[in-house]
Amino acid sequence: MARNSLSAIGIAVIILLAAVGCGSDSTSSQNSTGLPRTLKVGVIPNVSPEKQRAQYEPFRQYLQKQLGGKVELFVATDYTGVVTALVAHKVDIAYLGGLTYVQAAEQDDITPLVTEVDSETGTREYLSAVVVKSTSSFTSTKDVVAARGRFAFGDPSSTSGSLYPRVMLTRAGARCDARDISRCPPLEKVTFTGGHDATAQAVHNGSVDAGGVELRILHRLERQGAVPKGALRVVDTHKVMGYPWVAREGLGGPARDAVVRAFTSITDPALLDLLRAKRYVPVSAADYAEVRTFAANLGLLTPSR
Repeated sequence: MARNSLSAIGIAVIILLAAVGCGSDSTSSQNSTGLPRTLKVGVIPNVSPEKQRAQYEPFRQYLQKQLGGKVELFVATDYTGVVTALVAHKVDIAYLGGLTYVQAAEQDDITPLVTEVDSETGTREYLSAVVVKSTSSFTSTKDVVAARGRFAFGDPSSTSGSLYPRVMLTRAGARCDARDISRCPPLEKVTFTGGHDATAQAVHNGSVDAGGVELRILHRLERQGAVPKGALRVVDTHKVMGYPWVAREGLGGPARDAVVRAFTSITDPALLDLLRAKRYVPVSAADYAEVRTFAANLGLLTPSR
């Protein structure tokens, strides 16, 4: 899907912004720490928005209790919708991928707060993977490129489902076009599924030869039975700096500190498992320098429209 093919989301974004309170800025009513009395939290849809919203309900309840005020959860239909809401100050904090963070930071003063220590790697980094069907003859990304295969990305603004798979394809000899992200010759076809779950299904059902997914999401899909365990095989991986929780411009230091404390204080194993974290640690803009460089080189620094 090319950039201009996403222009149709404009109406959806307007509707979503209305849903999170286009009529007033959330700074109009604050508590003693500078937090809005209703904290609006934006989350990128790693899976379908409906599933994401339901999955994050325990987290919303935790945050509400920890911060002592009402918390509203906003899950956009796509990654761009969360960036749009954040830059428009219609959400106060947001869970972004590294790519969506650097895209948002190009448009406004966005402050990264914390990221998770990944439960699988034990570090702040997690893994983006190129996967093929288990019965495929491909054993590497180079094989996929050499065979001029069909490749599926997730959302165009996904870090581990779009940016880093593109990095791996480029290193394997593909010539991904920075001006038209739907072209990555010599691959026969490039598609954008919208999410990691949809990409995994596309590879599993054979509609594409390979796809880019976040490895820990694939593992969760396997545990849930959404993708049969062993149906997909990993042929390449790349480390990625963890998803940052970020604050919009104008959310003051005391308010940001309160949010950081709320995250670093999480000890409930069930909640940490939901958030795919062992614990949370602070991050800074400098931690996403590599993401920014790759995004600029591959034409993904500006959100797709």
